[in-house]
Amino acid sequence: MGLTARVLAIDAGNSKTDVAVVAADGEVLATARGGGFRPPAVGVGPAVDALADAVTRAYAAAGVTSVTHVSACLANADLPVEEEQLAAALHARGWGETVEVRNDTFAILRAGVAEPRGVAVVCGAGINCVGMRPDGRTARFPALGRISGDWGGGWALAEEAMWHAARAEDGRGPTTALAHTLPAHFGLDTVYALIESLHLERLPPARRHELTPVLFATASGGDAVARTLVDRLAAEVVGMATVALTRLDLLEEETPVLLGGGVLTAGHPQLDETLTELLSAKAPKATPRVVRQPPVLGAALLGLDRVGAGAEPQKQLRSHFET
Repeated sequence: MGLTARVLAIDAGNSKTDVAVVAADGEVLATARGGGFRPPAVGVGPAVDALADAVTRAYAAAGVTSVTHVSACLANADLPVEEEQLAAALHARGWGETVEVRNDTFAILRAGVAEPRGVAVVCGAGINCVGMRPDGRTARFPALGRISGDWGGGWALAEEAMWHAARAEDGRGPTTALAHTLPAHFGLDTVYALIESLHLERLPPARRHELTPVLFATASGGDAVARTLVDRLAAEVVGMATVALTRLDLLEEETPVLLGGGVLTAGHPQLDETLTELLSAKAPKATPRVVRQPPVLGAALLGLDRVGAGAEPQKQLRSHFET
């Protein structure tokens, strides 16, 4: 192959980046891992600099200097204009002849299907949903939080749990075990003490994400308020998936609905059961399935799709990441 490989796949999330250099036959020539990709926090230039470290190491290990196509699935690429901006920034690095940037949710979708056809809902820190068809049609949401109509994700669930716990403790809202389980997780006696600790950052802000598993555990214990929040999340996931299926004219076809992200892959019984029940009612031909494959596989498959690779290279590529 000389010094030109076929695809550079990049899956960049808020906390880590995975890259893979893939040959024309689907062989993975090299992989590398880097830090998080956060252009809203640090700017596009420094964020791409963070990608460059992992790409440079992967190219050196593969013995290549460029590729035919760069397939990058990036966190914080929520709008088409952001994808275009980031694609231009990556193209300027000279890593490949062509560059395509997609939101990182597309990587999870493509990793979980044999062809680019289906819908994926990801619920980690936030929530997002995308869909695609082999003809190139896609469905997506801005996924910018409440400003774009979103509800769900670990951060939102933690905030809702705190809201209910605070109101239960001071009498403004109904009684809930969350008023005890949330502060107890941090060794505190009251919600007020937890509010103070979070507000004054005696507890690091990043630890708020620990409240979400406590919410699910409290729901499993039978608490009505906690169970209502879990049911609401299931409804949000199904709502997004149903809209995406409808936009792509897939509602009446057998179609996979892929579930990814820490919240949806954790195996919470109430969430899984309610989600399956609601999806069966609203989209009877849709099949929910949790995605276990690494997202960088999806980015690489999208790259092979783009360069016209056939089934055998895709099979070879999957064998690397799924064994």
